Amino acid sequence: MTLPIQNYALLSDEECDELIIAAKQKLGQRCIILGHHYQRDEVFKHADITGDSLKLSREAAKSAAEYIVFCGVHFMAEVADILSRPEQIAILPDMAAGCSMADMANKVNVEKCWQQLAEIIDVENTVTPVTYINSAADLKAFCGKHEGIVCTSSNARKILEWSFSRREKVLFFPDQHLGRTTGYLMGIPLEEMVVWDFDKPQGGLTVEQIQKAKIILWKGFCSVHQVFKPEHIDNFLARYPETKVVAHPEACFEVCQKADYIGSTEMILKIVREGEPNTRWLVATELNLVNRLHEECKSQGKNVHFMSPTLCMCSTMFRTDPQHLAWVLENLVAGTVVNQIKVNEQDAMLAKKALDNMLSVV
Repeated sequence: MTLPIQNYALLSDEECDELIIAAKQKLGQRCIILGHHYQRDEVFKHADITGDSLKLSREAAKSAAEYIVFCGVHFMAEVADILSRPEQIAILPDMAAGCSMADMANKVNVEKCWQQLAEIIDVENTVTPVTYINSAADLKAFCGKHEGIVCTSSNARKILEWSFSRREKVLFFPDQHLGRTTGYLMGIPLEEMVVWDFDKPQGGLTVEQIQKAKIILWKGFCSVHQVFKPEHIDNFLARYPETKVVAHPEACFEVCQKADYIGSTEMILKIVREGEPNTRWLVATELNLVNRLHEECKSQGKNVHFMSPTLCMCSTMFRTDPQHLAWVLENLVAGTVVNQIKVNEQDAMLAKKALDNMLSVV
């Protein structure tokens, strides 16, 4: 029997905490809860493992758990399903927890782009498709089908180097900012990185632009990381010139150019944690991570600040709340799986090929 979500919607967070703790004790090693860095504290504290999306999926696949409850967003649970063993079941507490960036590139538009590129260049022999891990499973499958690869924010440079060792161009989606900043740090001029606007014929590009481009960037972005502006850095440094600036590569190019360090969520944590005591840090990434890092480092005299004066968190990550987590776990205790994420067999096979290409490189 399935316990309805309505039974939990009006419960307080404290009441849900008790249910979650009790359910975890009953399920034991049969269940593992994964908590992405951007999750709200009320959920994050219940995670058995915390980290970025790829790390969490790989750890879950190595665990003895039968159930993988991913407190993250849809594409993360898909990766967990693809990388896990056949007997493991991936679950997303709230099916509405998606990713606006991932939604900016869909299979129909990417295939249309590929076909239009094929009218201008020998696409199969000159272009490697690279998808950021923040994308749907069918786009990872597209990359697998066309001898492409997946990247993360921490390994993007290695992945682009691998891609260019095979073919002369890259189609990079869905996040243009990660692609641009990574390409620029590799010495690729900005004029050789063009943006494909999927709402325009031929991506809004001329034949000459496509022929000359080294990287064709998809017109996609993370809305959270677009709140950070270069003037935020300038204004902060005017008050605290000793500040070190750290930016996630999903932030815009201009912000990354002004940063002392650019890195993934894991790298941001490492940089600040290993920094000297009594230092000040301005961080361009999601609010929950920054707030937790600030609290963690206070005892060392470190001040960790969120870069934007406007507070912004990942609204889709925020959808996963204690109520949904309690609902999922209590249903597992009752012998019912709700909100299973299952990638179809063909897409899973091809997506795993693209993921395995990445893992062989890094």
